[in-house]
Amino acid sequence: MATNNFTKETYLNWYEQMMLMRRFEEKSAQLYGQQKIKGFCHLYIGQEAVVAGTMSALTKGDKIITAYRDHAHAIACGIPAREVMAELYGKVTGCSKGKGGSMHMFSKEHNFFGGHGIVGGQIPLGAGIAFADQYRGGKEVTVCYFGDGAARQGALHETFNMAMIWNLPVIFVIENNGYAMGTSVGRTTNVREMYKIGESYEMPSESVDGMNPEAVHQAIANAAERGRKGEGPTLLEIRTYRYRGHSMSDPAKYRTKEEVEEYKSQDPIEQVKAVLLKKKYASEADLEKIEENIMLVVNEAVEFSENSPYPPASDLYEDVYFEPNYPFIKE
Repeated sequence: MATNNFTKETYLNWYEQMMLMRRFEEKSAQLYGQQKIKGFCHLYIGQEAVVAGTMSALTKGDKIITAYRDHAHAIACGIPAREVMAELYGKVTGCSKGKGGSMHMFSKEHNFFGGHGIVGGQIPLGAGIAFADQYRGGKEVTVCYFGDGAARQGALHETFNMAMIWNLPVIFVIENNGYAMGTSVGRTTNVREMYKIGESYEMPSESVDGMNPEAVHQAIANAAERGRKGEGPTLLEIRTYRYRGHSMSDPAKYRTKEEVEEYKSQDPIEQVKAVLLKKKYASEADLEKIEENIMLVVNEAVEFSENSPYPPASDLYEDVYFEPNYPFIKE
């Protein structure tokens, strides 16, 4: 890893954020096995550098939208771990009031616009959020994540075309973990370097090492700068890897143990830990203390969720429609 351009605080922030994501997801897996969490559940273990590197490159007001593997994105945006866990439990104290569950986290306050269960459904929405900011004259950018499987949806091509025509300040991120639900990229396309999809629209596009938060940060920072200048969208194929199956019901038998271990040898948390120790930014004891504090946060989130109530039946009819109060509409 190149280690010249980032501060001690940045490395410590990456370590703490990624460790929180990792321990939160490990606890989620445990709770799912205990049937405390029900429904679908897609874990982010192994991919933490993608979100950590993104968030350190953005500024206040920037927006995030993603697919259903969204727990880590929600936490990175600042939604308290207890509210994310409560949402997994389906409790009313969750960030989506217990109505969204694992796949539909949301927080307007934290500029996190989901969590979307429809494969690829967030891609045009991401462009729409960016259009809204552009229309209002802001300098915000929107980061729109989707997987290598979702990149096959037709809506991607329509969205890319419109985003380029209108120079929208959106960063499209393919979180390419290689297998979609369970089918390798090589079996679904002959365009294995997926960033090349953007080139047909003359969209600035590149491949990024998604196991390295430094590389992710730099790529996102460059793309965000272009977006803020009015130079339009960017496509980043961020190559990452999930250590677990597609969801909790997936045994992931389509991969070899050797392949998984090879990617684990590039673990993003271990990479950042090595820099912290080498540069003497932190000692082993310091890092152990960080992890202890993170486990306190995770365990408190579980306790909070266990003690929170389920939504009342009457809430079924709340938040179904939104009636805007436009200033030019009079009663």
